[in-house]
This record gives sequence, C-alpha cells and structure tokens, in this order.
Amino acid sequence: METESSLDAAAAAAAAAAARHARFGRLPDRIQFHELVEEKVAEPNASGIASYNPEGSWNHFSCLALDLGL
Repeated sequence: METESSLDAAAAAAAAAAARHARFGRLPDRIQFHELVEEKVAEPNASGIASYNPEGSWNHFSCLALDLGL
C-alpha cells in the first residue's frame, strides 16, 4: 500500500514540476538598448531660457546680508 501512495506522490511531484517548468522554464527576453533610450529633438528656444539677465539675476541667489538688508 505504501508503494501506491509513494507512486501517487511521485506522479504529483512530477506533474507539479512539469507545470513549474512550463510557466517558469525560461527567462524573459533581454531588453535591447534601443528600447530603453528615447531621443527627443531639442527646442530651439532652450538657449534663451538659460541666458544671463543682469536685471533679474538678483533673485537667483540667497545671501544673508541681502536678506537682512545690510
């Protein structure tokens, strides 16, 4: 009787192993570099945003002496 239960357990284990192998038997495909990179065209006005404005430059930094009015 023990041989029948051990055969059933072995068959169940083999079926479980086959199901795991069918689901997880191979790794997913590698992601190619060109799929990770997105190229965008730069805006032509982008240089105007970073240009120096001497009249508005006072509000781009913090100075304790200026904050205290010294």
